[in-house]
Amino acid sequence: MTNVNTHDTNGKNILIVGSGGREHALAWKINQSSLCRKLYVAPGNAGTGEWNIPIKANDIQSLVHFAKTERIDLTIVGPEEPLSLGIVNAFQAEGLRIFGPSQAAAFLESSKAFAKEIMDAAKVPTAAYQTFVDKKMAEQYIRDIGAPIVIKADGLAAGKGVIVAATLDEALDGLDTIMGGAFGSAGEKVVVEEFLEGPEVSLLCFCDGDRALPMTPVQDHKRALDGDQGLNTGGMGTYSPPPFWTKDLEAEVIRTIAQPTLDVMRERGTPFTGILFLGLMITVKGPKLLEYNVRFGDPETQVVMTLLKSDLIPIFEACIDGRLENIGIEWLDGTAVCVVMAAPGYPGEYTKGIVIKLPETKDSQVIFHAGTKMDQGELVSSGGRVLGVTARGESIVAARKEAYALVEKIVFPNAHYRTDIGIKGLAE
Repeated sequence: MTNVNTHDTNGKNILIVGSGGREHALAWKINQSSLCRKLYVAPGNAGTGEWNIPIKANDIQSLVHFAKTERIDLTIVGPEEPLSLGIVNAFQAEGLRIFGPSQAAAFLESSKAFAKEIMDAAKVPTAAYQTFVDKKMAEQYIRDIGAPIVIKADGLAAGKGVIVAATLDEALDGLDTIMGGAFGSAGEKVVVEEFLEGPEVSLLCFCDGDRALPMTPVQDHKRALDGDQGLNTGGMGTYSPPPFWTKDLEAEVIRTIAQPTLDVMRERGTPFTGILFLGLMITVKGPKLLEYNVRFGDPETQVVMTLLKSDLIPIFEACIDGRLENIGIEWLDGTAVCVVMAAPGYPGEYTKGIVIKLPETKDSQVIFHAGTKMDQGELVSSGGRVLGVTARGESIVAARKEAYALVEKIVFPNAHYRTDIGIKGLAE
């Protein structure tokens, strides 16, 4: 079933591609816009059920056909896979408006080695590194450098292809894991990097090929367990904004990282339009870039959308049309916190089909769905990260209180979640 808003009948038909918490957050925000007439999500999840259409995010030909048939005015791509497969090129070839980078520009995320090449060309401050396809040479380099050290699968690995090794044994085991086939072809090439220290922060920027307009900064919690222990995950929770962030720091990141990157991409004939996601480490020597992503983050989007006051649609349109200089973005005051509730066992083997019961929410709270589906009238888990329980408050303390109060009311047997999301901000 599709949702027809009680909005302007001259509004736009909008398609969101993807099925995670990020896509639910985008749909939740876009559905509030008076510019949205009809909304579709492909394939979506239980949280976006009223807008879902049964087309997979990587079925580009079917998505193009649907967009033409249903006269879609604007398509927004959530996940990295369809971007890396060239969905933007395919839509543009048919004269369809789509928000996201071209296949060539999306290479910033789909190849860590290419990303480092761009960082070098743009003179972006980043960690010293070497790239290897030969495992023995990588092993020797790791032994020469020693630990701590960072090892990254070159290709897309769903946010899990990065190993931060505290010891030499961990580093060599990590190399074995990545180049031993755990991530398929993504691990055939590795990037071995210097270990950087400092608080991490994600800065997502709207880009129109020439200019970057930053969003509210976010701190992610990648590790599975409290205290940043355990395995790396796709993200166990976020909060925004971190207290250490300043306008001066933002200006420095745009000047030294975002703008030079856009300039180099444009000079190479592959201008970057879409979301440039900067994974940053704020070191004693200033901000350094850890990685690029080329789309909205998950679970970063959940807190960003909760804090965004402005309408999203005009911002997307301005990016596509190369007129971002005319756009200002308004943000709500306060802090947002998102706690990810995952299936028991995640990020290892996890259980599916767990029946979940959700409570009523207040205006300051939203439950974003990720790995969920409806089964015979019941809401059940269908993935690793299942829900993004999100709340806004006047402070980190208030937002945390709201988020965790909501977590406590959700019936989700043996759900795995961290209890310390946002605590880093209080320590600041």
